[in-house]
Amino acid sequence: MSELPRGWIQVFLSDVVEPSSERVSPATMPTAHYIGMEHVEAHTNKILATVPASTMASSAVSFAAGNVLYGRMRPYLNKVVRPKFGGLASAEFIVFPESAALDLDFLLKRFSSSDFVQFACSQYEGDRPRVKFEQLSKFTLNLPPRAEQTRIVAKLEELLSDLDAGVAELKAAQKKLAQYRQSLLKAAVEGALTAAWRTQHQPTETGAQLLQRILQERRARWEARQLAKFAEQGKTPPKDWQKKYPEPVQPDTTGLPELPQGWVWASGEQLCEFITKGTTPPKELDPRGQKTIPFLRVTNLTDRGELDLSDGVFVSVETHRGFLARSAVYPNDVLMNIVGPPLGQVAVVPPTFAEWNINQAIAIFRAVEGVLPSFICRYLLSPVAQQWLKARSKTTAGQTNLTLEVCRSLPFPLPPKDEQQALLGSIETAMKALASQEQAIDHALQQSTAQRQNILRAAFSGQLVPQDPHDEPASALLERIRAERAAQGAVKKPRGRKAKEAA
Repeated sequence: MSELPRGWIQVFLSDVVEPSSERVSPATMPTAHYIGMEHVEAHTNKILATVPASTMASSAVSFAAGNVLYGRMRPYLNKVVRPKFGGLASAEFIVFPESAALDLDFLLKRFSSSDFVQFACSQYEGDRPRVKFEQLSKFTLNLPPRAEQTRIVAKLEELLSDLDAGVAELKAAQKKLAQYRQSLLKAAVEGALTAAWRTQHQPTETGAQLLQRILQERRARWEARQLAKFAEQGKTPPKDWQKKYPEPVQPDTTGLPELPQGWVWASGEQLCEFITKGTTPPKELDPRGQKTIPFLRVTNLTDRGELDLSDGVFVSVETHRGFLARSAVYPNDVLMNIVGPPLGQVAVVPPTFAEWNINQAIAIFRAVEGVLPSFICRYLLSPVAQQWLKARSKTTAGQTNLTLEVCRSLPFPLPPKDEQQALLGSIETAMKALASQEQAIDHALQQSTAQRQNILRAAFSGQLVPQDPHDEPASALLERIRAERAAQGAVKKPRGRKAKEAA
């Protein structure tokens, strides 16, 4: 351990602060502000909202103005705030009241440092990421004199406020790019993006003609399969057997925009060989670690039409061909999550692997010949499709779901195939430029995060502000606090027989 600055001392968290454990019923304080875990923004120390305590039923913890609330559930989210008002909070918060040894703004910032977050995350086990104060209490921190803590906080506020202003500008730019992305997709699927192209090109086949051909070929394939079944069974096809053909659902175009000349509305079921979903996997995924068949989950899908394989898992060939056979997917299949939030994450399966598999929260859209998979993908990501799907989703217990029937009935705009190609070319050119700008912003945000941690590291190692030899050393303050705690313990009211005798 490096030498501590003048007047500093190394202590356990429990040496300098004690949490409040008072539980109350929200009914006793119905008008109080209530803060739930969902009301606190991760990593920013910001309260997003409050609700009246009367709207809550489960027990809560009370807090006073200026107390620090530490979110003990999913500590990697670092949900820590210091409200300027009193009220009630979810029991998932640990409440830290005023402490003679600690400036609570100093404690707030200390909780936000990466080493504390890592320590907290190391304390929980299993699939319930939750910590208790008993686990956090053994965190060691370098404690400055009380007066120096105040100077450190003031300097941090100065430096971090400038950094926060820069981050806010970057996030505003990020939001504008996201809005432009949506505007671009809307213009594409409504035909505005290729308006100039249509004036210069005559399609070989209109959208309506393409749809008619798709439907004819679809029926022909069905009839061929039926005749093959009859032949295999040695049966003569019954009278009017063709009438049993299951017609694909027709699109409901109510409220949808008018399409350009040469385009036509079609349903998802009309444009896809099939639309189905994956299978719930066994508990053990590729237990031998062979990494043969990638198994995709919702976390692997994105809002940019690409897969994120940073958190990839795999299944064995035996599981892929056996238990999960019905949920096999292949390059150029289009995937969309049907369980959220958020809904509407989409990706086209790349040729990285010859075969893939998916879980039950993902739907497969396998496009027929004449419909480009990337066009299916871009439309599913467009605000036109997203709004239509979300309007027909169902939410239960905080989970949002889409049925396969909704997916199959989703209206798709169908341009001529050569216009699909031209449209996708224009989109990809614009998306590459967007991606370049977004990457630059992401890099700048990463640098800001690193800079924030560098500032915090300097603050908590005594390098941010100079030491003052006139400050009372932290050791002297700690000894006085311990003496006061001991004195308070010695004068506690007697219990049992002694209490009665004293009365």
